[in-house]
Amino acid sequence: MSIPKELRYTKEHEWVKLEDGKVRVGITDFAQSELGDIVFVELPQVGDEIQMNEPFGSVESVKTVSELYAPISGKVVEVNTELEDSPELVNESPYENAWMIVVEPADSSQLDELLTAEQYEEIISE
Repeated sequence: MSIPKELRYTKEHEWVKLEDGKVRVGITDFAQSELGDIVFVELPQVGDEIQMNEPFGSVESVKTVSELYAPISGKVVEVNTELEDSPELVNESPYENAWMIVVEPADSSQLDELLTAEQYEEIISE
């Protein structure tokens, strides 16, 4: 199971990558493996405001539908539209090709509340 050390994580299994003051968000390798084959991804629109710990979209697999929770509050500045036609990318490449949104943080100090790779690994190994 892949848990890149340079990323931050949420207890709800989202990953966060800080890039030039913006935050790229996706779901973890653990999350996609638990969900099974992803068949549909619902994401917000560019310009939408999202709130930390509130749902911003959902992922549908053959087993279930799971909410996606915002790791940080802010404005959506980019959406990975490739997932509309190729939701299976979430299973194949959760950290590279299947990022979901890029957010301009309203308060970047919220990043300090996210988990390190080590903390996330402890949570999923329980």
